[in-house]
Amino acid sequence: MNIYSVADNIISPLGSSTEENFVAMLRGQRGVQKIEAGHLFPEALYAAYAGDLLQEPLEEEEAERANWKAYTRLEKGFIRSIAAVLRTVPGINKQRLVLVISSTKGNIDLIGREGTGAVGAERIELPAMAQAINSFFKLPHAPVVVSNACISGVSAVLVARKLISMGLCDHALVAGGDLLDKFILSGFQCLKAISEEPCRPYDADRKGINLGEAVGTMLISNDPALNTNKDAFSLIAGGGQSNDANHISGPSRTGKGLKIAVGNALKSAGLAGKELGYINAHGTATLFNDEMEAIAFSDLDLQELPLNSLKGYFGHTLGAAGVVESIITIRQLNRGLLLQSPGYASSGVSRSLNVLQENQQAHRLQYALKTVSGFGGCNAAVIYGKA
Repeated sequence: MNIYSVADNIISPLGSSTEENFVAMLRGQRGVQKIEAGHLFPEALYAAYAGDLLQEPLEEEEAERANWKAYTRLEKGFIRSIAAVLRTVPGINKQRLVLVISSTKGNIDLIGREGTGAVGAERIELPAMAQAINSFFKLPHAPVVVSNACISGVSAVLVARKLISMGLCDHALVAGGDLLDKFILSGFQCLKAISEEPCRPYDADRKGINLGEAVGTMLISNDPALNTNKDAFSLIAGGGQSNDANHISGPSRTGKGLKIAVGNALKSAGLAGKELGYINAHGTATLFNDEMEAIAFSDLDLQELPLNSLKGYFGHTLGAAGVVESIITIRQLNRGLLLQSPGYASSGVSRSLNVLQENQQAHRLQYALKTVSGFGGCNAAVIYGKA
């Protein structure tokens, strides 16, 4: 059975639709900006902050049935993104539709509070947040929550693909989202992982990550006829996951876990590495992640493939990253146009990589590999094919 991504949406500092985001990226715009100190950020920092874009009012007909105050800022972002996707498939059978939520921290801004007005403190729990979103759309089946560090988004795509292939549903809304928050910022600061300037994945002068916030939604289905925008249409050819069990926050120095995940993805897709045309990598701009990826791709003989990291555009959006970056990977695949990897000037890893320094035409591109890695040694890979 072939399973496809048929519709999508991104809400980020670069815009409220996938097209707005992609056009901004083509122009070289970056969502990562210097944010001055304020109530949310005790010190100025470089990050991608979406602000009110996540919670702008719904369209009129949707607003009529919404008590907008009953939802958190992140929930509003999820609802807006999911609603944008559902508007493209008004006749979809909700009895055969499931919602899959990807998030690492969910409503983390509720921590230490007794709720915010109409929102109870229990919504800090991921299942409660997912159910609130599910109920808004009156979906008949319980939502699925995937929370597995920074691979959550790609894991959610692969969970959705599995649910459909097992016949448990025909369609899945995969929505990933996370917020910038003091809790998350302080955690990464404790790891000394945050860069004091725009991030530079794979570069010799990289100094760490920029954090970001975004929401992205993909509609995954076994029915290709649901697609109405060819730029959003892609075959989900294969996927794989692994855990290197190396360290709570540091990846295996040998790239073993990522190599297993990519190998499993190629096997499930029935492809050889030489059939891939492009890699959208995790590329956090941290010392160990970028080096680990370079070793893994070299050992897999993929080092010549055009490669980019999108962290310079969106920052590291945690549970949204795998979804948002998958959507942009599909756009590049269908447009035959690969984006430059912001911040890269000269190699800072021990193995050769073909990091894109400018936008590049790729009209013959057929398959693209998307990889992610995260805390606890988790790794995931998914292969998208031109449908």
